[in-house]
Amino acid sequence: MTGEWFTASAPGKFVILGEHAVVYGKPAVVVAVDRRITCSVRRSRKNTLNGEHIDFNKQPHFRYLTRDTHYGMDYVTNSQIPPGSGMGSSAALSAALALALSNERGGYMTERELVDEAYGAELYAQGSGSPMDASACVHGKGVAINIPDAGSKELWTISRGDRTWRVTDVDVPDMTFVIGNTGIKAPTGPQVDKVRRYTEKSHFAMDVVDEIGSVTLEGYDALHRNDVETLGRLMTHDHKLLSILGVSCNELNKLVRAALPYSYGAKLTGSGGGGCMVALTDEPEKVCEAISARGGTPYVVQTGVEGARMELQPSNDPLLEIPMDYPRM
Repeated sequence: MTGEWFTASAPGKFVILGEHAVVYGKPAVVVAVDRRITCSVRRSRKNTLNGEHIDFNKQPHFRYLTRDTHYGMDYVTNSQIPPGSGMGSSAALSAALALALSNERGGYMTERELVDEAYGAELYAQGSGSPMDASACVHGKGVAINIPDAGSKELWTISRGDRTWRVTDVDVPDMTFVIGNTGIKAPTGPQVDKVRRYTEKSHFAMDVVDEIGSVTLEGYDALHRNDVETLGRLMTHDHKLLSILGVSCNELNKLVRAALPYSYGAKLTGSGGGGCMVALTDEPEKVCEAISARGGTPYVVQTGVEGARMELQPSNDPLLEIPMDYPRM
C-alpha cells in the first residue's frame, strides 16, 4: 500500500555580501529568489528517489532528514535551482524535504524548528558551515546575519561551538539582480575547508575575513537606504576580497568583468570555485547579453519571495512527471 503525497517547496538564495566570513561569525546579507525546489513524499513499500532506488549513503541530506523514518518512502524532487551554483540548492532541498516529512507524519514545524533541521542536514553533509543558507531558504525574503542594532527584526539565534549567528529579517528594496551561472559545479564543503586552512596558516587571511565583515556592515546600511551605487561598489570590492581568499576562479572573474560595464557592482555569490556570480543593475538585458557572450547562463531574479511552504497536491502523480535534475551533493 502507498500513502498520500505531501509536497513542500523552498526558494533558492544568493548572498549579497558576507559569504565565507559568515562561517567565522561575521555579518552577511542573503536574499531568497524566485527559483524553488519542490519535494513530494509518500509512504511506500520501498525507498525510491524520482522512481529509482535511493542509496542513503550517497544522499547525506536524505539520510539525515529521514533518520527517524522507519518505513519505506517515495521521494520526488523538482528543482529550478542549478546544483553546486551557490544558489542554495542543498539548503532549499533540506528545507522542502524536512517540511514535507513533518506534514506526512502529521506534525507542525515552526520556522526555527525547520531551520534547525535544514541546518543539521547541511552540517551532516558538509561537515561545516553557517545557518545562513538554511535561514534564507526557510524564511524567504531577506535575512541578515550578525547585524548589530537590528532591533525587533530578530528571527533566531543559533550557536555552534564558540560561534553564534543572530539572524534578523531584512526588508529588501525593489532592486534588479542578474545571476550568471558558470556551469561549473562547486560543492560548498571543499571551498569552506580551503578558507579554513588558509586562515589557520595566515593572519593575513583572517584580516581579509574581518574586512569582508566590515564591507558587509556598510552594504547593509546601503541596502537599508536603497543606495544602489554604494551597494554595488561594495559588492565589487567584496569580490576582490573573496578572490584574495582563493575562492573565485577564471570563469567567475570573466562573468563579473563582463557584467560590470552595465552594473552598479558584481561579485561571486555562494562558496565560489565555480557556480554563480550576481550583478546589481538597471540594465538586466545588457547584463544578460554580456554574460551569455562570455559563456555563462544568465537569470534575472525576483526578490521578496516566500520561504518554505506546503504546496497544494496536484491531481496527477508526481512520479508520472519528468523531474528536473535533483541537485546531487
